[in-house]
Order: sequence, then structure tokens, then C-alpha cells
Amino acid sequence: MLTQSRQARDLLTRISGLVSSRSRPAARQAPAPSPAPAEQLLPRRLEDSLSIPVCSAEGDPACIEAQDRGQFLARQELWEKLSQQIREADESRAAARCGLPLADLIAYGARADVVTATEHALAENGDAGSRALIRGLMAFEALRAENRRDPYLTALVALAHIDIGWAWRGAEGGDAPQQPARRRCAAHFDRAAALLGPIAQASKDSPFLQAAQCALYVGRSAATMQVADAYSALIDLAPANHRHMRALGTYMLPRSSGSYAALELEARRTAARTEATWGAGGYAWVYFDAITIDDQACARVDTRFFLDGLRDIVRADASQEMINLLAAYCTVALPNGLGRDLQADAPRLKIAQAAAWLIRDHLKELHPLIWAHAAEGFDNSARIRSVSRFAASGHAGALQAIAGQFREEIEGGQKVAFTERGLEFSPA
Repeated sequence: MLTQSRQARDLLTRISGLVSSRSRPAARQAPAPSPAPAEQLLPRRLEDSLSIPVCSAEGDPACIEAQDRGQFLARQELWEKLSQQIREADESRAAARCGLPLADLIAYGARADVVTATEHALAENGDAGSRALIRGLMAFEALRAENRRDPYLTALVALAHIDIGWAWRGAEGGDAPQQPARRRCAAHFDRAAALLGPIAQASKDSPFLQAAQCALYVGRSAATMQVADAYSALIDLAPANHRHMRALGTYMLPRSSGSYAALELEARRTAARTEATWGAGGYAWVYFDAITIDDQACARVDTRFFLDGLRDIVRADASQEMINLLAAYCTVALPNGLGRDLQADAPRLKIAQAAAWLIRDHLKELHPLIWAHAAEGFDNSARIRSVSRFAASGHAGALQAIAGQFREEIEGGQKVAFTERGLEFSPA
């Protein structure tokens, strides 16, 4: 087992607040005090001295509204109107506060019933021949047959196949599913590819359609340069959407389509292409998820470039959604890998130190769902049974991690409050 230095232990204490306080010398014998109330005898947690406003546990209202709108239009079978709304949001590059494109959110809501029903049927009955597993998808295929010339509805059906392919991929064995899950997963990705192939040319100027083309790489092997070029085109169309850069980074890992050299190259190329939007942030975005899941990628990352990128990201977008994302990344997602690889630990700890200025200088409110997703490693395939319980776990973890940043002040007898004016300290 890795033996960490005192400096590393102290830093871990500040990062997560999970390390117990150091032992203190016993005080001189004093007369026994009068009995304290029972509640005062309970150990006081650091987070009990923390006060911070909490954003809605349900998530961004604009995201919810867009998804609900897509779901309503699909349930009413208003396909022409649904296609029009996705197209208009796509062409205008409209996005919610969290940065998610409204076109993606509307389309996600539109296919939610079909995908959720299939996932439920798969969870209840894994029989590959069950009609329940394909009933909703067959209705979507009929919709597409009636609207063959509509690229947005075609992409919608293809994305439903990709979502269901993901469900089959996780049905047996996670990343290495066994029969019949492997066959079903491949069949859905093959069908999605067949649907998207004829509209590839129409995708050139559309972030929504180009993103659908790129989503195929999850379930289909491709050459490194093919993947890199496809994502480069998508990033050029929507440079403000950091999710595409993060996806590029994961695909450049050796476990997917690339290599560590390709990852570094694409990170630097992306930083150069998106400099007007993110400064050096493009480098950080490409490595963002890659270094949480691959220790060798973490060991090789240019930490100075990455940290410069984090500061430039905040200069470009200091919204509380972004600050929560970066703070949760530095305090929860990134430190989760500590101890797995000695070479990777030093970069992890160095980057994690950014949590101090992110939280102290920029954090004003807590977004529980972001922290909950960070605890899951931002795994898009993680199944959430209850949004409220998921958010509650994120809330609790966030308070613990944030309070750890103020251990010295709290143990010194102060309370910490986050306000619009900034941090405020007061006697406990």
C-alpha cells in the first residue's frame, strides 16, 4: 500500500475533509464541569459550522423545461413541431445556463419515454426476444419511415438506438458485456449508423447532427484520426460546449481509439482552436475526464497548462454551475483515484489544490446534482433510481468536502457563511 507523506496527508485533509483531525495533548486536570445537555455531547461535524445557499435539487429549470417540452410534443405525436423546435434551437446555438444545448435537451425529452420503458423492461426481464424491449422503438421506427427526409427526426431515432445500445452494454458485464447483450448492443449501434449515414452531409453545419454522428464512436471502433477529425469539426461548430472536448479526451485514451500521445496532441490542438472562447481551457477540458479514469494519462498531463486552463475557464464562465462543476471535480472526482498509481498521485494532488481558490474566491451556492454526478465520476451510464436521493447524497458529500477547506477556521471556533458578498466568518 502506498505510504503518503505528511504533506500529502495534510493536503488530503483540506481537499475532502475526511481525514480526522490530528491528536492534541491532553489538557491539565480540571474540576469536573457540570453535566452538559445531551446534544452538546454529540461529536460536532465540520459541516455543522457551514452555511451555504442550496440551488434546486431538481436541476436547472431551463433544462427541465426543454426536456418536458420535447416529451410533450412526442407524446402528442406533434412530430413536425418537434423537428422544427430542435432545428431552431440547433441553428441558434441556444443553451441552458448549465451550457447544455437546448436542441439536445428537447431531443432527449422526446425519446425519454421510449428509452426509459426499454431500460425498465431490460431491468425486469433481460429476455432479448421480449416484445416489451422493442415496442416503443418500433413506433419510433414507424415515425422515421413517415419522415425519411427529415434529418432531425432521423437523428432522434438514431439517438434512441444509441441510448438503448448503452442500456444493453451495461446489462451484462459493463464495458465487456456478454451474449446476448453484446449482440443487442452492437445491433442498435449498427442501426443508428445506418440511419445517420445518409444524413452525414447535412450534419456538417449542425452541432446537433454532428454530435449524433460522434456518439456512434461509443459502440463502434474507428481509427484515431477519424475520431479526432470528427470531434474537431464538432468542437469548431460549438466551441462553447465543453462536453464535446471532454468526450474527445476519453476517446483519445488507449482503451478507446487513441494513445497518450494522441491525447496530448488533441488537447493542445483544441486549446489552440478554442483560445478565443476558453483561453488555455481547451487543454483542461480534453484532459478533464481522461485523467480521472486513466492513471497513466494523469501521470503524463502538463499540470501547469491544466491549471492555467482552469483559471481561464473561470474567466470565460464564472457561473455558479461552472464553479460547482470545477470545485466538485477537484474535491471529489479527481481525488477518488488517489493511491492507485504513485506517478499519478502528484499531478492529482497538485490539480486538486485548485479547490481552495475555486471555493474561497468564487463559490456562492451549492448545486447538489453536480456534486452527486462528480461522486459517480461523471458516469453518464450511472442509473439513478431516485433523483431526490441522488441529490441528497450530492448535498451531503458537497458539505463535507467544502467544510474540509475550512478545517482550520472551524476548529478555531468560527462559522463560515457563503453570501453574495463573499465569505463571512463569525464566532461559533
